Amino acid sequence: MFAQLESQLAQQQSAVLLVSRGNEVIFRYGDETTRYPCHSMRKSFLSALIGCAEAEGRFDLSLTLDALGIDDREGLSDVEKGATLYDLLTARSGIYHPANYETPWMRRIKPPRHRYAPGENWCYSNWDFNALGTAWRQLTGEAINQAFASRIAQPIGMQDYRPQEDSWLEPGDSSVHPAYPFMLSSRDLLRFGQLFLQEGRWQGQSVIPAHWVRLSTAPLSHAGTRGAYGFMWWVTRDGVGWPQAILPPGSFSAQGAGGHYCLVAPSHQLVVVHRVDTTQVGHEVNRYQTGKLLHTLFSALQRQERQYDDLN
Repeated sequence: MFAQLESQLAQQQSAVLLVSRGNEVIFRYGDETTRYPCHSMRKSFLSALIGCAEAEGRFDLSLTLDALGIDDREGLSDVEKGATLYDLLTARSGIYHPANYETPWMRRIKPPRHRYAPGENWCYSNWDFNALGTAWRQLTGEAINQAFASRIAQPIGMQDYRPQEDSWLEPGDSSVHPAYPFMLSSRDLLRFGQLFLQEGRWQGQSVIPAHWVRLSTAPLSHAGTRGAYGFMWWVTRDGVGWPQAILPPGSFSAQGAGGHYCLVAPSHQLVVVHRVDTTQVGHEVNRYQTGKLLHTLFSALQRQERQYDDLN
């Protein structure tokens, strides 16, 4: 059933593809135990942590940067300091200060400073996401890596995550707000996607509030040909998410540079994890290859469903 999928994977720089339906892995390709960089998938991890702290009353999304005393090297204006944590979480802060850990695409799409007020414009900006890491540490007093270990990795039984080695703060010259990179194995990332498929529950325990799971994966902002955006999650809009693929309604994904993604499709009870060895210079699976791969996968699943219906 998956012969064409395997052929495509072998012809590109895919390192791993895992597909699970319900609680069963129905397709495996590559070494699922190798820990690869997560790149921007880290933002969905922090979003999940923020959901926990918000439910506990320890992370108030209405707080402004001014109230928190958050600034940066080039100085924020009074208007910029009026941005709330909610504005940052939705990538609508209106702050286009230089940021650390940016890709060339992020720099290209960033408007000039002060063009938009907070809340007016969506822009995928690492300034927002990194400053949220600063706010997390300030409001909770917890390190992101340790919080992820205790609040998510341990409760859902991640097998390979090592907090001290696999997540850290990465400073840079552009901003005082460091990035917070992660390394995860594909099987651990699959568990994270499964947690969201199950609306934050794991073996009867609420790990992330179900309301937060639904809210953070809602299509809050229009993201053009990339679909929509929620609380640091990419969200499918009318099937739009990657070129040449029509995605199931209600699906959402954590995405990282180079072709990393964890796609959750609740309507199909599916989680799809794709990894690339981006520690190797030049290794990448681009958005067009991803779209073709997902089209092949969903076409194969549809054929399987039709065959099942014909037999029954």
